[in-house]
Amino acid sequence: MIKLKIKKDDIVKIITGDDKGKEGKVLKVLPKESKVIIEGCNVVKKAIKPTDDNPKGGFVNKEKPIHISNVKKI
Repeated sequence: MIKLKIKKDDIVKIITGDDKGKEGKVLKVLPKESKVIIEGCNVVKKAIKPTDDNPKGGFVNKEKPIHISNVKKI
């Protein structure tokens, strides 16, 4: 496994991509994939099928992982 310098709850800044310049808190670190999930950044809409809990279904906003080389610790 790769040793990462960014940990959960660190504040990071995105240096490349669509969300360049945004800052946020690290929600989760995925060391095997060398990716991090940042609060409020790289958000996509995901379709949800109707279930017993959610009979209408619909869309949910969800943060997707960003490669660790595209962020820097503040």
